[in-house]
Amino acid sequence: MLWPLPDTWQPRDDAELVAGWRLWLELSDRAWPTAAWDGTPAGAVDQLRGLLDACDDIDAACRVSGEPSREFSGMIQPLVLSASAVIGLWWDDHAPLDSARARSLHEDLRRFAVLAERVLTLLSAHGGWAQLDSARRRPA
Repeated sequence: MLWPLPDTWQPRDDAELVAGWRLWLELSDRAWPTAAWDGTPAGAVDQLRGLLDACDDIDAACRVSGEPSREFSGMIQPLVLSASAVIGLWWDDHAPLDSARARSLHEDLRRFAVLAERVLTLLSAHGGWAQLDSARRRPA
């Protein structure tokens, strides 16, 4: 499913600019498990659980100066819904993966990763840090 995102985003104030930066940083490494992954589906979605906590913090910090823009909310809400869906499917599955479940888990994480990449692109293109995004993608 392709989640709808705003076409553009312009930070409405300094708080939303900081929130955008923080969201960009949080998303940069949350779609896939880390090298410390224990091999279980529950362990694979731990990164997404951390992202949900970060999204709550980002949203709360952004609200200190007022209501976030519709565009900013339109980036966070699909991330939260998508991550929640994946977590809901796998959070309590602590069994080692077989090949069929591994394919399903990978597909669920891939769908989230595609959305995260779209939000990263939107943030970098309209938040003024596109050069950082291209540097992040360049191999070392």
